[in-house]
Amino acid sequence: MHMSSKVYFADLRSRSQFDNKVNKIKRLFDESGLNKLVGMNDLTAIKLHFGEKGNDSFIKPIFIRSVVDKILENRGKPFLTDTNTLYYGSRHNSADHLQTAILNGFDYSVVGAPLIIADGLQAENWKPVEVGLKHFKKVKIAGDILSSDSMIVMSHFKGHAMSGFGGALKNLAMGCASAQGKIEQHEMNKPVITDACTACGVCIGECPTYAMYLQDKKAQIDLDMCIACNNCLELCPDSAITLNWEDIPVFMERMMEYSYGAVKDKMGKVGYINFLTDITPDCDCVPWSDAPLVPDIGILASTDPVALDYASYQLVNQQKGFKDSLLHDNHAEKSDKFKGVWKHVDAVIQLKYAEEIGLGTMDYEIINLK
Repeated sequence: MHMSSKVYFADLRSRSQFDNKVNKIKRLFDESGLNKLVGMNDLTAIKLHFGEKGNDSFIKPIFIRSVVDKILENRGKPFLTDTNTLYYGSRHNSADHLQTAILNGFDYSVVGAPLIIADGLQAENWKPVEVGLKHFKKVKIAGDILSSDSMIVMSHFKGHAMSGFGGALKNLAMGCASAQGKIEQHEMNKPVITDACTACGVCIGECPTYAMYLQDKKAQIDLDMCIACNNCLELCPDSAITLNWEDIPVFMERMMEYSYGAVKDKMGKVGYINFLTDITPDCDCVPWSDAPLVPDIGILASTDPVALDYASYQLVNQQKGFKDSLLHDNHAEKSDKFKGVWKHVDAVIQLKYAEEIGLGTMDYEIINLK
């Protein structure tokens, strides 16, 4: 019989300086046991998302500083980290990525720790990790993620077009993979051009691998050249590009195998914090932030990423959805908000598979911050 995992919850109410969010995060860090994961002189990765240029719903740098301070207090050596993106945005190489991070407020003077892009200047710093699972025997994980002694994964919980939601598990999977690893996760789910295409050519000019071309008054994709970065999905002004939704469950399983590879050699040295604030419909990879789907909820911490993401998912779904948002359905309390936006995606698939391969359990208990 397996034990349930503890998920610690801090609400957002405050009537004193001792109870503000900065201090709540510090107390959450200690009460959830994350302080026990950081050893003396540990090179501790704070895995986060710096936000695309133009996005503003990422975790606030001052909240990251709370965790930096706690790691320093435990005599660890923190650094903030993420990996370069597969798509050609403002974080495709380390030079652009660091510029974007600083522009978004993650400057040393604010966060108190250095910024290191974990897969190197052009996403070539990675190592294979043996996982021996259904889809992958080995996965390609960023070198500096693997080189760190311990890791605190700080995730903005929000919607995602392909996985329903993005939380701690996706932060591990895509966020710790090299560019080649990102391609491996995505490659079985390449874009599909529908009859709504007007042959405007926007996607052709923006495709990083020149896989798109016009033929018979319609955009076409050379699937051998396509790396499934899905730039074209975001850019199409006519929403004429879609995905083969039947392949999404396999995509989620591949993601979870990458999550496993990211932490396989750090079991007992990784902690997780999810921020249920600004719960937007999209990943922070998009260069905008849409209106949130539900009210802000709180901050959660755990040593179990499956329990943490499942608790986060259920807390969001308990809320009443905002009318003035991308929600087209499921506004009622206790209805699936992520399906209310991304109707083809069953987000629970990733949680069930993560549990199956040993990343954690969906059986959890919420413990309120004292």
